[in-house]
Amino acid sequence: MPEGPSLRKFQLLTSPFVGQVVAKVGGSSRKINVNDLDALRLQDSQVHGKNLYLAFVAAEGSLGPAAEETVLQREAASAASSPVQGGQEQVCAPQTHSQDEELEELQHSQPEVPDAAEGLGNWLRFHFGLFGSVRANEFSRANKANKRGDWKDPVPRLVLHFESGGFLVFYNCRMHWCTSPRADPTSDILSAEFHRGRALDALRAPDPICYTLLDQRYFSGLGNIIKNEILYLAKIHPLTQGSLLASSDLERLLDCAVQFSSDWLHGKLHGKGLHPQIYQKEQCPLGHAVMKGTLGPLGGFKRLTWWCPQCQPAVLSGDGHLFPGT
Repeated sequence: MPEGPSLRKFQLLTSPFVGQVVAKVGGSSRKINVNDLDALRLQDSQVHGKNLYLAFVAAEGSLGPAAEETVLQREAASAASSPVQGGQEQVCAPQTHSQDEELEELQHSQPEVPDAAEGLGNWLRFHFGLFGSVRANEFSRANKANKRGDWKDPVPRLVLHFESGGFLVFYNCRMHWCTSPRADPTSDILSAEFHRGRALDALRAPDPICYTLLDQRYFSGLGNIIKNEILYLAKIHPLTQGSLLASSDLERLLDCAVQFSSDWLHGKLHGKGLHPQIYQKEQCPLGHAVMKGTLGPLGGFKRLTWWCPQCQPAVLSGDGHLFPGT
């Protein structure tokens, strides 16, 4: 599913519509009544990790404070003239994910449940599927035929037409109403408030480092692509226990996470695709054969992981194992 940099771009696509009134709605969503959005004013747009939040109020309601800008959002604002409008993932590598994998990931994600005592609230939360996206003033078009050989465009889950004449389109996402964005910006790797100390403490746990990196409590917005790439950049085997790594190694890994995510977002805003070094590759940049495995905690969600055994040597525990059970 889209990772932190993609969600930041989605938020930037929605920001110009803040303050505008919804004139017409459409979409295939059955989780919410899309007609409830008709004639409402888009009050605010925020992103936290892998979730997008849009606030709506009655058209006559006053506008609330704009979403707080992060350092990266201020940089992105200067690139508003970028010709790229779509929100699709731009990864220059073949996509091999199956629908079953996407369904399993959605089932293992932790959706926020609205507080019944507080009512539904006026914030609409978007959680995107594997190929989820946001489009501004354009619809997504089919770039290949489906299994039946038909060229069918993706069906939007939600379409918002505004009085200004512009529109937003949301694809492959789950939506529900909530009272507020329930998120901690100190865990968001693209937030100016990201808490390095807490993230480092999490990385020191005696668990495989690739498990910890996907823990959204400490690394909100960090997904499987970022995980694979930064472990390669930091030359760390994915199953290495964090407690066996030196503090300098963990600091370098965290630096790679922040820098890679920032660079990916910067590239997106300037229409540049991502060119992975290890993700979905058969060879690393040095020409070594890459290994691939499905790794994840016992009873938890397993993710495809790529690593180079030569560039990312294993660090064994005291009993001579890479990780208990391997």
